[in-house]
Amino acid sequence: MLRELQIRDLAVVEAVSLELSGGFTALTGETGAGKSILVDALALALGERADAAAIRTGAERLEVSAAFSIEALPEARAWLAERAFDEADECILRRVVAADGRSRAWINGRSATIQSLREVGALLVDICGQQEYQSLRLRSSQRAVLDAQAGNGPLLAGLAAAWREARAADERLAALRSAGRDREARRALLALRLDELAALDPRPGEFAELEQSARRLAHRTRIAEAVASALARLDDDEAAGASVALAAARRQLDGVAALDPAIAPAVALCEEAMIQVREAAAALRDHLERLDADPAGEARVADRVAAMRDLARKLQVAPGELPEIRQQFATEASELDNLDDSIAGLEAACEAARAALATEAARLTERRRAAAGAFAAAVAAQLPGLGMPAARFAIELIAQPDGTIGPGGAEEVEFRFSANPGQALGPLGRVASGGELSRLNLAIQVVAAGASPVGTLIFDEVDSGVGGAVAEIVGHRLRDLALHRQVLCITHLPQVASLADRHLTVAKTVTGARTATTVRPLDEAARLEETARMLGGVEITARTREHAREMLGRRTGVAAAAQRGSSSRRQPSRKGRT
Repeated sequence: MLRELQIRDLAVVEAVSLELSGGFTALTGETGAGKSILVDALALALGERADAAAIRTGAERLEVSAAFSIEALPEARAWLAERAFDEADECILRRVVAADGRSRAWINGRSATIQSLREVGALLVDICGQQEYQSLRLRSSQRAVLDAQAGNGPLLAGLAAAWREARAADERLAALRSAGRDREARRALLALRLDELAALDPRPGEFAELEQSARRLAHRTRIAEAVASALARLDDDEAAGASVALAAARRQLDGVAALDPAIAPAVALCEEAMIQVREAAAALRDHLERLDADPAGEARVADRVAAMRDLARKLQVAPGELPEIRQQFATEASELDNLDDSIAGLEAACEAARAALATEAARLTERRRAAAGAFAAAVAAQLPGLGMPAARFAIELIAQPDGTIGPGGAEEVEFRFSANPGQALGPLGRVASGGELSRLNLAIQVVAAGASPVGTLIFDEVDSGVGGAVAEIVGHRLRDLALHRQVLCITHLPQVASLADRHLTVAKTVTGARTATTVRPLDEAARLEETARMLGGVEITARTREHAREMLGRRTGVAAAAQRGSSSRRQPSRKGRT
Protein backbone atom coordinates (compact mmCIF):
# COMPACT_ATOMS: atom_id res chain seq x y z
CA MET A 1 0.00 0.00 0.00
CA LEU A 2 0.98 3.64 -0.40
CA ARG A 3 2.52 4.83 2.88
CA GLU A 4 3.76 8.30 2.00
CA LEU A 5 3.54 10.77 -0.87
CA GLN A 6 5.89 13.75 -1.03
CA ILE A 7 5.41 16.53 -3.57
CA ARG A 8 7.57 19.58 -4.18
CA ASP A 9 6.98 22.40 -6.66
CA LEU A 10 4.22 20.78 -8.72
CA ALA A 11 1.68 23.29 -10.11
CA VAL A 12 0.48 25.24 -7.05
CA VAL A 13 1.93 22.77 -4.54
CA GLU A 14 5.08 24.13 -2.94
CA ALA A 15 5.71 21.26 -0.53
CA VAL A 16 3.33 18.56 0.68
CA SER A 17 4.12 15.42 2.66
CA LEU A 18 1.17 13.06 2.96
CA GLU A 19 1.19 10.03 5.26
CA LEU A 20 -1.38 7.34 4.49
CA SER A 21 -2.59 4.06 5.94
CA GLY A 22 -4.74 1.14 4.86
CA GLY A 23 -8.52 1.08 4.55
CA PHE A 24 -10.65 3.76 2.93
CA THR A 25 -9.38 7.36 2.81
CA ALA A 26 -11.43 10.24 1.39
CA LEU A 27 -9.91 13.45 0.01
CA THR A 28 -12.20 16.45 -0.27
CA GLY A 29 -11.96 20.20 -0.75
CA GLU A 30 -13.45 23.11 -2.59
CA THR A 31 -13.60 22.99 -6.37
CA GLY A 32 -10.25 24.14 -7.75
CA ALA A 33 -8.38 23.50 -4.50
CA GLY A 34 -6.07 21.07 -6.23
CA LYS A 35 -7.39 17.65 -5.22
CA SER A 36 -6.52 16.07 -8.53
CA ILE A 37 -2.96 17.40 -8.30
CA LEU A 38 -2.33 14.64 -5.77
CA VAL A 39 -3.36 12.05 -8.37
CA ASP A 40 -1.24 13.81 -11.01
CA ALA A 41 1.75 13.72 -8.66
CA LEU A 42 1.35 10.01 -7.98
CA ALA A 43 0.94 9.37 -11.72
CA LEU A 44 4.31 11.07 -12.31
CA ALA A 45 5.92 8.81 -9.71
CA LEU A 46 4.39 5.86 -11.57
CA GLY A 47 6.00 6.89 -14.88
CA GLU A 48 3.36 9.03 -16.59
CA ARG A 49 4.49 11.55 -19.22
CA ALA A 50 6.12 14.64 -17.67
CA ASP A 51 5.67 18.26 -18.75
CA ALA A 52 7.96 21.07 -17.63
CA ALA A 53 4.90 23.37 -17.68
CA ALA A 54 3.73 21.58 -14.50
CA ILE A 55 6.67 23.01 -12.50
CA ARG A 56 5.56 25.64 -9.99
CA THR A 57 6.24 29.19 -11.16
CA GLY A 58 9.69 30.31 -10.01
CA ALA A 59 10.97 26.79 -9.27
CA GLU A 60 13.74 25.04 -11.21
CA ARG A 61 12.30 21.54 -11.01
CA LEU A 62 9.49 19.47 -9.55
CA GLU A 63 10.01 16.37 -7.45
CA VAL A 64 7.67 13.56 -6.42
CA SER A 65 8.39 10.61 -4.16
CA ALA A 66 6.01 7.74 -3.33
CA ALA A 67 6.81 5.11 -0.70
CA PHE A 68 4.96 1.77 -0.74
CA SER A 69 4.81 -1.14 1.66
CA ILE A 70 4.96 -4.31 -0.47
CA GLU A 71 4.85 -7.10 2.10
CA ALA A 72 1.56 -8.37 0.66
CA LEU A 73 2.45 -7.79 -3.01
CA PRO A 74 4.44 -10.83 -4.23
CA GLU A 75 4.42 -9.79 -7.90
CA ALA A 76 5.93 -6.40 -7.11
CA ARG A 77 8.51 -7.97 -4.81
CA ALA A 78 9.49 -10.48 -7.50
CA TRP A 79 9.80 -7.71 -10.12
CA LEU A 80 12.10 -5.66 -7.87
CA ALA A 81 14.23 -8.67 -6.89
CA GLU A 82 14.68 -9.77 -10.50
CA ARG A 83 16.09 -6.33 -11.42
CA ALA A 84 18.14 -5.83 -8.22
CA PHE A 85 15.88 -2.99 -7.01
CA ASP A 86 14.67 -4.88 -3.91
CA GLU A 87 15.02 -3.18 -0.53
CA ALA A 88 13.43 -5.15 2.36
CA ASP A 89 9.63 -4.84 2.14
CA GLU A 90 9.34 -1.37 0.65
CA CYS A 91 9.44 0.32 -2.71
CA ILE A 92 10.24 4.02 -3.04
CA LEU A 93 9.67 5.63 -6.42
CA ARG A 94 11.17 9.07 -7.07
CA ARG A 95 10.80 11.31 -10.10
CA VAL A 96 12.42 14.67 -10.86
CA VAL A 97 11.45 16.87 -13.81
CA ALA A 98 13.72 19.82 -14.69
CA ALA A 99 12.70 23.10 -16.28
CA ASP A 100 14.29 22.03 -19.58
CA GLY A 101 11.91 19.06 -19.72
CA ARG A 102 14.47 16.41 -18.84
CA SER A 103 13.25 13.76 -16.42
CA ARG A 104 15.08 11.38 -14.08
CA ALA A 105 13.79 8.46 -12.04
CA TRP A 106 14.91 6.28 -9.14
CA ILE A 107 13.63 3.05 -7.59
CA ASN A 108 14.76 2.44 -4.01
CA GLY A 109 17.54 4.97 -4.49
CA ARG A 110 18.90 3.39 -7.68
CA SER A 111 18.71 5.16 -11.03
CA ALA A 112 15.95 3.70 -13.23
CA THR A 113 14.24 4.27 -16.56
CA ILE A 114 10.77 5.76 -16.89
CA GLN A 115 9.65 2.45 -18.42
CA SER A 116 10.76 0.70 -15.22
CA LEU A 117 8.60 3.10 -13.19
CA ARG A 118 5.63 2.23 -15.40
CA GLU A 119 6.21 -1.51 -15.07
CA VAL A 120 6.51 -1.60 -11.29
CA GLY A 121 3.83 1.08 -10.91
CA ALA A 122 1.32 -1.18 -12.69
CA LEU A 123 1.93 -3.73 -9.92
CA LEU A 124 1.39 -1.20 -7.13
CA VAL A 125 -1.50 1.14 -8.02
CA ASP A 126 -4.64 1.31 -10.12
CA ILE A 127 -5.84 4.88 -10.82
CA CYS A 128 -9.49 5.09 -11.87
CA GLY A 129 -9.93 8.64 -13.10
CA GLN A 130 -12.68 10.61 -14.76
CA GLN A 131 -11.08 10.08 -18.17
CA GLU A 132 -11.56 6.32 -17.88
CA TYR A 133 -15.33 6.50 -18.11
CA GLN A 134 -15.11 8.71 -21.19
CA SER A 135 -12.71 6.32 -22.94
CA LEU A 136 -15.13 3.53 -22.00
CA ARG A 137 -17.19 4.58 -25.02
CA LEU A 138 -14.44 3.24 -27.30
CA ARG A 139 -14.35 -0.41 -28.38
CA SER A 140 -10.58 -0.48 -27.92
CA SER A 141 -10.97 0.51 -24.26
CA GLN A 142 -13.76 -2.02 -23.77
CA ARG A 143 -11.55 -4.77 -25.16
CA ALA A 144 -8.71 -3.68 -22.86
CA VAL A 145 -11.02 -3.84 -19.82
CA LEU A 146 -12.18 -7.36 -20.68
CA ASP A 147 -8.65 -8.57 -21.39
CA ALA A 148 -7.40 -7.15 -18.11
CA GLN A 149 -10.23 -8.83 -16.23
CA ALA A 150 -9.54 -12.15 -17.98
CA GLY A 151 -5.79 -11.94 -17.39
CA ASN A 152 -5.10 -12.13 -21.11
CA GLY A 153 -1.80 -10.24 -21.01
CA PRO A 154 0.45 -13.26 -21.79
CA LEU A 155 -1.95 -14.48 -24.50
CA LEU A 156 -1.99 -11.04 -26.12
CA ALA A 157 1.81 -10.92 -26.10
CA GLY A 158 1.98 -14.33 -27.76
CA LEU A 159 -0.65 -13.36 -30.32
CA ALA A 160 1.18 -10.12 -31.19
CA ALA A 161 4.43 -12.06 -31.71
CA ALA A 162 2.65 -14.61 -33.95
CA TRP A 163 1.03 -11.78 -35.92
CA ARG A 164 4.40 -10.08 -36.50
CA GLU A 165 5.94 -13.38 -37.65
CA ALA A 166 3.06 -14.09 -40.04
CA ARG A 167 3.20 -10.57 -41.48
CA ALA A 168 6.99 -10.78 -41.98
CA ALA A 169 6.60 -14.14 -43.77
CA ASP A 170 3.90 -12.67 -46.02
CA GLU A 171 6.12 -9.72 -46.88
CA ARG A 172 9.05 -12.00 -47.75
CA LEU A 173 6.78 -14.14 -49.92
CA ALA A 174 5.41 -11.07 -51.72
CA ALA A 175 8.97 -9.91 -52.41
CA LEU A 176 9.94 -13.31 -53.84
CA ARG A 177 6.83 -13.47 -56.02
CA SER A 178 7.59 -10.00 -57.32
CA ALA A 179 11.10 -11.17 -58.12
CA GLY A 180 9.58 -14.18 -59.90
CA ARG A 181 7.52 -11.96 -62.19
CA ASP A 182 10.68 -10.09 -63.20
CA ARG A 183 12.85 -13.19 -63.11
CA GLU A 184 13.68 -13.57 -66.79
CA ALA A 185 14.62 -9.93 -67.25
CA ARG A 186 16.70 -9.98 -64.09
CA ARG A 187 18.35 -13.27 -65.01
CA ALA A 188 19.35 -11.87 -68.43
CA LEU A 189 20.79 -8.75 -66.86
CA LEU A 190 22.73 -10.78 -64.29
CA ALA A 191 24.15 -13.02 -67.05
CA LEU A 192 25.36 -9.94 -68.95
CA ARG A 193 26.95 -8.44 -65.86
CA LEU A 194 28.58 -11.73 -64.88
CA ASP A 195 30.05 -12.06 -68.39
CA GLU A 196 31.54 -8.58 -68.13
CA LEU A 197 32.98 -9.37 -64.70
CA ALA A 198 34.33 -12.70 -65.90
CA ALA A 199 36.08 -10.99 -68.83
CA LEU A 200 37.69 -8.47 -66.49
CA ASP A 201 38.26 -11.09 -63.75
CA PRO A 202 39.05 -8.66 -60.89
CA ARG A 203 40.96 -10.10 -57.95
CA PRO A 204 40.31 -9.12 -54.29
CA GLY A 205 42.72 -6.30 -53.42
CA GLU A 206 43.84 -5.91 -57.04
CA PHE A 207 42.62 -2.34 -57.54
CA ALA A 208 44.59 -1.07 -54.54
CA GLU A 209 47.71 -2.77 -55.89
CA LEU A 210 47.16 -1.24 -59.32
CA GLU A 211 46.78 2.25 -57.89
CA GLN A 212 50.05 1.83 -56.05
CA SER A 213 51.79 0.58 -59.22
CA ALA A 214 50.37 3.47 -61.23
CA ARG A 215 51.80 5.98 -58.78
CA ARG A 216 55.20 4.22 -58.92
CA LEU A 217 55.30 4.09 -62.71
CA ALA A 218 54.15 7.68 -63.11
CA HIS A 219 57.24 8.79 -61.13
CA ARG A 220 59.54 6.16 -62.65
CA THR A 221 62.26 8.60 -63.78
CA ARG A 222 62.42 10.39 -60.46
CA ILE A 223 62.53 7.08 -58.56
CA ALA A 224 65.33 5.75 -60.84
CA GLU A 225 67.44 8.86 -60.32
CA ALA A 226 67.03 8.69 -56.56
CA VAL A 227 67.88 4.96 -56.48
CA ALA A 228 70.98 5.41 -58.67
CA SER A 229 72.22 8.30 -56.52
CA ALA A 230 71.70 6.35 -53.32
CA LEU A 231 73.42 3.30 -54.81
CA ALA A 232 76.47 5.40 -55.72
CA ARG A 233 76.74 6.71 -52.17
CA LEU A 234 76.50 3.23 -50.73
CA ASP A 235 78.72 1.22 -53.05
CA ASP A 236 80.96 3.32 -55.32
CA ASP A 237 84.65 2.54 -54.93
CA GLU A 238 85.81 5.55 -56.88
CA ALA A 239 83.60 8.00 -54.98
CA ALA A 240 84.57 6.55 -51.65
CA GLY A 241 81.05 5.31 -50.91
CA ALA A 242 79.77 4.13 -47.55
CA SER A 243 81.02 0.57 -48.08
CA VAL A 244 84.58 1.87 -48.81
CA ALA A 245 84.54 4.10 -45.74
CA LEU A 246 83.30 1.29 -43.52
CA ALA A 247 85.98 -1.08 -44.86
CA ALA A 248 88.71 1.49 -44.12
CA ALA A 249 87.37 2.03 -40.59
CA ARG A 250 87.30 -1.70 -40.02
CA ARG A 251 90.95 -2.11 -41.08
CA GLN A 252 92.10 0.67 -38.79
CA LEU A 253 90.29 -0.81 -35.81
CA ASP A 254 91.57 -4.31 -36.51
CA GLY A 255 95.12 -3.00 -36.09
CA VAL A 256 94.56 -1.89 -32.48
CA ALA A 257 91.80 -4.28 -31.32
CA ALA A 258 94.36 -6.61 -29.76
CA LEU A 259 95.80 -3.70 -27.73
CA ASP A 260 92.41 -2.49 -26.42
CA PRO A 261 89.66 -5.14 -25.98
CA ALA A 262 87.05 -2.41 -25.39
CA ILE A 263 87.19 -1.65 -29.14
CA ALA A 264 85.82 -5.12 -30.02
CA PRO A 265 82.10 -4.14 -29.89
CA ALA A 266 82.72 -1.23 -32.28
CA VAL A 267 84.54 -3.58 -34.65
CA ALA A 268 81.52 -5.92 -34.61
CA LEU A 269 79.12 -3.04 -35.35
CA CYS A 270 81.25 -1.97 -38.30
CA GLU A 271 81.09 -5.52 -39.63
CA GLU A 272 77.28 -5.55 -39.30
CA ALA A 273 77.02 -2.14 -40.97
CA MET A 274 79.13 -3.33 -43.92
CA ILE A 275 76.80 -6.34 -44.37
CA GLN A 276 73.64 -4.16 -44.24
CA VAL A 277 75.10 -1.59 -46.67
CA ARG A 278 75.96 -4.36 -49.16
CA GLU A 279 72.39 -5.80 -48.81
CA ALA A 280 70.82 -2.35 -49.31
CA ALA A 281 72.96 -1.75 -52.36
CA ALA A 282 71.99 -5.14 -53.83
CA ALA A 283 68.27 -4.43 -53.27
CA LEU A 284 68.52 -1.00 -54.91
CA ARG A 285 70.41 -2.46 -57.86
CA ASP A 286 67.71 -5.10 -58.41
CA HIS A 287 64.94 -2.48 -58.19
CA LEU A 288 66.73 -0.29 -60.71
CA GLU A 289 66.99 -3.20 -63.13
CA ARG A 290 63.23 -3.92 -62.82
CA LEU A 291 62.40 -0.29 -63.55
CA ASP A 292 64.41 -0.47 -66.74
CA ALA A 293 63.08 -3.93 -67.75
CA ASP A 294 59.39 -2.99 -68.33
CA PRO A 295 59.12 0.36 -70.14
CA ALA A 296 55.52 -0.45 -71.29
CA GLY A 297 54.31 -1.25 -67.75
CA GLU A 298 52.86 2.21 -67.14
CA ALA A 299 50.48 1.98 -70.11
CA ARG A 300 49.40 -1.54 -69.20
CA VAL A 301 48.57 -0.60 -65.58
CA ALA A 302 46.74 2.55 -66.69
CA ASP A 303 44.58 0.52 -69.08
CA ARG A 304 43.69 -1.99 -66.34
CA VAL A 305 42.78 0.77 -63.87
CA ALA A 306 40.59 2.47 -66.49
CA ALA A 307 38.79 -0.80 -67.33
CA MET A 308 38.02 -1.48 -63.68
CA ARG A 309 36.77 2.07 -63.11
CA ASP A 310 34.53 1.93 -66.17
CA LEU A 311 32.82 -1.30 -65.07
CA ALA A 312 32.52 -0.12 -61.49
CA ARG A 313 30.83 3.07 -62.72
CA LYS A 314 28.37 1.02 -64.77
CA LEU A 315 27.53 -1.15 -61.76
CA GLN A 316 27.48 1.86 -59.40
CA VAL A 317 30.02 0.45 -56.98
CA ALA A 318 33.58 1.32 -55.98
CA PRO A 319 36.29 -0.34 -58.18
CA GLY A 320 37.62 -2.23 -55.17
CA GLU A 321 34.16 -3.79 -54.65
CA LEU A 322 34.03 -5.52 -58.05
CA PRO A 323 35.08 -8.99 -56.76
CA GLU A 324 32.44 -8.77 -54.02
CA ILE A 325 29.64 -7.67 -56.38
CA ARG A 326 30.59 -10.50 -58.72
CA GLN A 327 29.97 -12.99 -55.90
CA GLN A 328 26.66 -11.28 -55.02
CA PHE A 329 25.46 -11.47 -58.62
CA ALA A 330 26.41 -15.14 -58.79
CA THR A 331 24.48 -15.86 -55.59
CA GLU A 332 21.41 -13.96 -56.83
CA ALA A 333 21.53 -15.79 -60.16
CA SER A 334 21.62 -19.11 -58.30
CA GLU A 335 18.65 -18.04 -56.18
CA LEU A 336 16.70 -17.07 -59.28
CA ASP A 337 17.43 -20.48 -60.79
CA ASN A 338 15.97 -22.03 -57.63
CA LEU A 339 13.26 -19.41 -57.09
CA ASP A 340 10.37 -21.83 -57.52
CA ASP A 341 11.73 -23.99 -54.72
CA SER A 342 12.27 -20.92 -52.53
CA ILE A 343 8.72 -19.70 -53.13
CA ALA A 344 7.30 -23.13 -52.34
CA GLY A 345 9.29 -23.30 -49.10
CA LEU A 346 8.23 -19.82 -48.05
CA GLU A 347 4.59 -20.53 -48.90
CA ALA A 348 4.74 -23.48 -46.51
CA ALA A 349 6.35 -21.24 -43.88
CA CYS A 350 3.58 -18.65 -44.37
CA GLU A 351 0.89 -21.30 -43.96
CA ALA A 352 2.54 -22.48 -40.75
CA ALA A 353 2.78 -18.91 -39.44
CA ARG A 354 -0.88 -18.23 -40.29
CA ALA A 355 -1.92 -21.47 -38.60
CA ALA A 356 0.02 -20.53 -35.48
CA LEU A 357 -1.62 -17.09 -35.53
CA ALA A 358 -5.09 -18.62 -35.92
CA THR A 359 -4.40 -20.98 -33.01
CA GLU A 360 -3.31 -18.12 -30.74
CA ALA A 361 -6.33 -16.04 -31.81
CA ALA A 362 -8.71 -18.93 -31.13
CA ARG A 363 -7.29 -19.38 -27.63
CA LEU A 364 -7.74 -15.67 -26.97
CA THR A 365 -11.30 -15.72 -28.33
CA GLU A 366 -12.18 -18.63 -26.07
CA ARG A 367 -10.75 -16.85 -23.04
CA ARG A 368 -12.63 -13.67 -23.90
CA ARG A 369 -15.88 -15.55 -24.43
CA ALA A 370 -15.53 -17.34 -21.10
CA ALA A 371 -14.67 -14.13 -19.23
CA ALA A 372 -17.31 -11.97 -20.95
CA GLY A 373 -20.30 -13.79 -19.49
CA ALA A 374 -19.04 -13.84 -15.88
CA PHE A 375 -17.76 -10.25 -16.04
CA ALA A 376 -21.00 -8.91 -17.56
CA ALA A 377 -23.06 -10.71 -14.91
CA ALA A 378 -20.91 -9.31 -12.09
CA VAL A 379 -21.17 -5.77 -13.47
CA ALA A 380 -24.94 -6.10 -14.00
CA ALA A 381 -25.34 -7.22 -10.39
CA GLN A 382 -23.83 -3.91 -9.24
CA LEU A 383 -26.19 -1.70 -11.26
CA PRO A 384 -29.40 -1.93 -9.14
CA GLY A 385 -27.50 -0.70 -6.12
CA LEU A 386 -26.22 2.24 -8.14
CA GLY A 387 -29.72 3.54 -8.89
CA MET A 388 -30.35 1.61 -12.12
CA PRO A 389 -32.67 -1.23 -11.04
CA ALA A 390 -33.81 -2.12 -14.57
CA ALA A 391 -30.44 -1.71 -16.28
CA ARG A 392 -28.95 -4.54 -18.29
CA PHE A 393 -25.37 -5.03 -19.36
CA ALA A 394 -23.84 -7.52 -21.79
CA ILE A 395 -20.59 -8.04 -23.67
CA GLU A 396 -20.56 -9.06 -27.33
CA LEU A 397 -17.64 -10.34 -29.38
CA ILE A 398 -17.76 -9.10 -32.99
CA ALA A 399 -15.60 -10.91 -35.55
CA GLN A 400 -13.22 -8.80 -37.61
CA PRO A 401 -14.37 -8.25 -41.21
CA ASP A 402 -13.37 -10.99 -43.67
CA GLY A 403 -12.14 -13.12 -40.80
CA THR A 404 -8.91 -11.14 -40.52
CA ILE A 405 -6.75 -11.45 -37.43
CA GLY A 406 -4.90 -8.45 -36.10
CA PRO A 407 -2.42 -8.04 -33.25
CA GLY A 408 -5.41 -7.62 -30.92
CA GLY A 409 -7.13 -10.81 -32.02
CA ALA A 410 -9.89 -11.97 -34.32
CA GLU A 411 -12.68 -9.84 -32.86
CA GLU A 412 -13.71 -6.51 -31.43
CA VAL A 413 -15.29 -6.30 -27.98
CA GLU A 414 -18.46 -4.26 -27.57
CA PHE A 415 -20.14 -3.38 -24.27
CA ARG A 416 -23.92 -3.24 -24.71
CA PHE A 417 -26.24 -1.48 -22.29
CA SER A 418 -29.90 -0.76 -21.62
CA ALA A 419 -31.00 1.54 -18.80
CA ASN A 420 -34.80 1.16 -19.00
CA PRO A 421 -37.36 -1.64 -19.33
CA GLY A 422 -38.31 -2.32 -22.93
CA GLN A 423 -35.20 -0.64 -24.27
CA ALA A 424 -33.06 -2.94 -26.41
CA LEU A 425 -29.42 -3.39 -25.60
CA GLY A 426 -27.29 -1.01 -27.66
CA PRO A 427 -23.63 -0.02 -27.97
CA LEU A 428 -22.55 1.62 -24.73
CA GLY A 429 -21.03 4.62 -26.48
CA ARG A 430 -24.37 5.52 -28.11
CA VAL A 431 -27.07 4.67 -25.57
CA ALA A 432 -25.64 5.62 -22.14
CA SER A 433 -25.94 9.14 -20.75
CA GLY A 434 -23.09 10.79 -18.89
CA GLY A 435 -24.49 9.92 -15.47
CA GLU A 436 -25.24 6.34 -16.49
CA LEU A 437 -21.78 5.98 -17.97
CA SER A 438 -20.22 7.26 -14.76
CA ARG A 439 -22.10 4.76 -12.60
CA LEU A 440 -21.46 1.93 -15.03
CA ASN A 441 -17.77 2.77 -14.96
CA LEU A 442 -17.81 2.59 -11.17
CA ALA A 443 -19.48 -0.81 -11.31
CA ILE A 444 -16.84 -2.02 -13.77
CA GLN A 445 -14.04 -0.63 -11.62
CA VAL A 446 -15.47 -2.25 -8.48
CA VAL A 447 -15.70 -5.65 -10.19
CA ALA A 448 -12.31 -5.31 -11.89
CA ALA A 449 -10.61 -4.08 -8.73
CA GLY A 450 -11.68 -7.20 -6.90
CA ALA A 451 -9.49 -9.22 -9.25
CA SER A 452 -6.62 -6.73 -9.32
CA PRO A 453 -3.32 -7.83 -7.73
CA VAL A 454 -2.33 -4.27 -6.78
CA GLY A 455 -2.55 -3.03 -3.23
CA THR A 456 -3.78 0.54 -3.83
CA LEU A 457 -6.87 1.73 -5.69
CA ILE A 458 -7.38 5.43 -6.35
CA PHE A 459 -10.73 6.79 -7.51
CA ASP A 460 -10.65 10.35 -8.85
CA GLU A 461 -14.23 11.65 -8.70
CA VAL A 462 -15.64 8.57 -10.39
CA ASP A 463 -18.78 9.27 -8.35
CA SER A 464 -19.58 12.38 -10.41
CA GLY A 465 -23.12 12.42 -11.76
CA VAL A 466 -24.66 10.62 -8.78
CA GLY A 467 -26.15 11.78 -5.50
CA GLY A 468 -28.60 10.97 -2.72
CA ALA A 469 -29.06 7.32 -1.84
CA VAL A 470 -27.01 6.22 -4.86
CA ALA A 471 -24.07 8.24 -3.56
CA GLU A 472 -24.26 6.43 -0.25
CA ILE A 473 -24.28 3.08 -2.06
CA VAL A 474 -21.17 4.20 -3.94
CA GLY A 475 -19.53 4.86 -0.59
CA HIS A 476 -20.47 1.38 0.60
CA ARG A 477 -18.97 -0.13 -2.55
CA LEU A 478 -15.71 1.68 -1.96
CA ARG A 479 -15.74 0.68 1.70
CA ASP A 480 -16.24 -2.97 0.72
CA LEU A 481 -13.20 -2.74 -1.56
CA ALA A 482 -11.19 -1.27 1.31
CA LEU A 483 -11.62 -4.48 3.29
CA HIS A 484 -9.04 -6.04 0.94
CA ARG A 485 -7.24 -3.06 -0.62
CA GLN A 486 -6.09 0.41 0.26
CA VAL A 487 -8.69 2.77 -1.28
CA LEU A 488 -8.23 6.50 -1.81
CA CYS A 489 -11.14 8.45 -3.23
CA ILE A 490 -11.24 12.08 -4.29
CA THR A 491 -14.90 13.01 -3.94
CA HIS A 492 -17.30 15.91 -3.70
CA LEU A 493 -20.06 13.79 -2.12
CA PRO A 494 -20.54 13.89 1.67
CA GLN A 495 -22.32 10.51 1.50
CA VAL A 496 -19.09 8.97 0.19
CA ALA A 497 -16.64 10.89 2.37
CA SER A 498 -18.59 10.18 5.57
CA LEU A 499 -18.11 6.42 5.10
CA ALA A 500 -14.31 6.66 4.83
CA ASP A 501 -12.05 5.44 7.63
CA ARG A 502 -9.97 8.61 7.33
CA HIS A 503 -10.63 12.02 5.85
CA LEU A 504 -8.11 14.44 4.32
CA THR A 505 -8.96 17.90 3.10
CA VAL A 506 -7.22 19.85 0.34
CA ALA A 507 -7.22 23.65 0.57
CA LYS A 508 -5.83 26.47 -1.55
CA THR A 509 -4.34 29.50 0.17
CA VAL A 510 -3.30 32.83 -1.33
CA THR A 511 -0.52 34.87 0.29
CA GLY A 512 0.22 38.04 -1.57
CA ALA A 513 0.82 37.03 -5.17
CA ARG A 514 1.51 33.37 -4.33
CA THR A 515 -1.00 30.52 -4.37
CA ALA A 516 -0.34 27.27 -2.56
CA THR A 517 -2.19 24.00 -1.96
CA THR A 518 -2.08 22.24 1.40
CA VAL A 519 -3.35 18.85 2.58
CA ARG A 520 -4.23 18.04 6.21
CA PRO A 521 -5.87 15.12 8.00
CA LEU A 522 -9.10 15.87 9.88
CA ASP A 523 -9.91 14.92 13.45
CA GLU A 524 -13.51 14.19 14.34
CA ALA A 525 -14.41 17.83 15.01
CA ALA A 526 -12.83 19.08 11.80
CA ARG A 527 -14.37 16.19 9.90
CA LEU A 528 -17.81 17.21 11.15
CA GLU A 529 -17.24 20.74 9.86
CA GLU A 530 -16.00 19.53 6.46
CA THR A 531 -18.95 17.16 6.06
CA ALA A 532 -21.31 20.01 6.99
CA ARG A 533 -19.61 22.26 4.42
CA MET A 534 -20.11 19.61 1.74
CA LEU A 535 -23.76 19.35 2.74
CA GLY A 536 -24.62 22.98 3.30
CA GLY A 537 -22.44 25.08 1.08
CA VAL A 538 -21.69 28.66 2.09
CA GLU A 539 -23.89 28.86 5.22
CA ILE A 540 -23.52 26.05 7.72
CA THR A 541 -26.44 25.87 10.16
CA ALA A 542 -27.00 23.82 13.29
CA ARG A 543 -29.33 21.59 11.31
CA THR A 544 -26.61 21.04 8.71
CA ARG A 545 -24.15 20.05 11.43
CA GLU A 546 -26.69 17.68 12.91
CA HIS A 547 -27.18 16.06 9.52
CA ALA A 548 -23.39 15.74 9.16
CA ARG A 549 -23.19 14.20 12.64
CA GLU A 550 -25.85 11.68 11.68
CA MET A 551 -23.97 10.77 8.49
CA LEU A 552 -20.73 10.25 10.37
CA GLY A 553 -22.57 8.21 12.98
CA ARG A 554 -23.63 5.75 10.29
CA ARG A 555 -19.96 5.09 9.63
CA THR A 556 -19.56 3.65 13.11
CA GLY A 557 -22.47 1.29 12.58
CA VAL A 558 -21.14 0.26 9.17
CA ALA A 559 -17.71 -0.43 10.66
CA ALA A 560 -19.17 -2.55 13.44
CA ALA A 561 -21.25 -4.54 10.96
CA ALA A 562 -18.25 -5.05 8.73
CA GLN A 563 -16.24 -6.25 11.70
CA ARG A 564 -18.97 -8.72 12.69
CA GLY A 565 -19.18 -9.93 9.07
CA SER A 566 -15.44 -10.33 8.90
CA SER A 567 -15.38 -12.27 12.18
CA SER A 568 -18.18 -14.55 11.06
CA ARG A 569 -16.37 -15.23 7.79
CA ARG A 570 -13.16 -16.10 9.62
CA GLN A 571 -14.81 -18.37 12.21
CA PRO A 572 -15.37 -21.44 9.95
CA SER A 573 -11.79 -21.33 8.70
CA ARG A 574 -10.50 -21.44 12.30
CA LYS A 575 -12.66 -24.45 13.02
CA GLY A 576 -11.46 -26.11 9.86
CA ARG A 577 -7.84 -25.88 11.00
CA THR A 578 -8.36 -27.34 14.49
